[in-house]
Amino acid sequence: MAAKALSFVVGDYVVYPKHGVGRVIELQKQEIAGTSLELYVLRFEKERMTLRVPTNKAESVGMRKLSSDKTLREALDTLKGKPKVKRTMWSRRAQEYEAKINSGDLVSIAEVVRDLFRPDDQPEQSYSERQIFEAASSRLARELAAMEKTDEPAALKKILDVLKVAAPQWYEKAE
Repeated sequence: MAAKALSFVVGDYVVYPKHGVGRVIELQKQEIAGTSLELYVLRFEKERMTLRVPTNKAESVGMRKLSSDKTLREALDTLKGKPKVKRTMWSRRAQEYEAKINSGDLVSIAEVVRDLFRPDDQPEQSYSERQIFEAASSRLARELAAMEKTDEPAALKKILDVLKVAAPQWYEKAE
């Protein structure tokens, strides 16, 4: 059998695509259906959830270490870009946004945050737009917080500050 491509140790922060940033709290061995399995036990504080992932499935489910500094810079630069809003039906766009959030890819999540951000002087978002924006910005903030060893509210403020500086130039041109 090939060497494990991914190995995490207790205390590591990891990203699980569908749930965001969690922490490895334990490595467990369990016997399930007569087969001995090694499991990563992940704790997601925000959701108050514990997840067990077989170590041999970690890579195939997309579990990964926190993003690199380069990827973080790319995500923050993405926030400064021009929002790209397609003229397709909202239900289709919502599905695409959800898929980007659940991909676990930091830059894709940043695209959703950028595209759904509304400055205070712009028309109000719909409830579902706001829900998706909050889900994406929270996911981005949690990874940023883990990387910069800060908390989620401080990371979210940093993200919103970047958006507030970039947004006026895009919305002034549109009018």
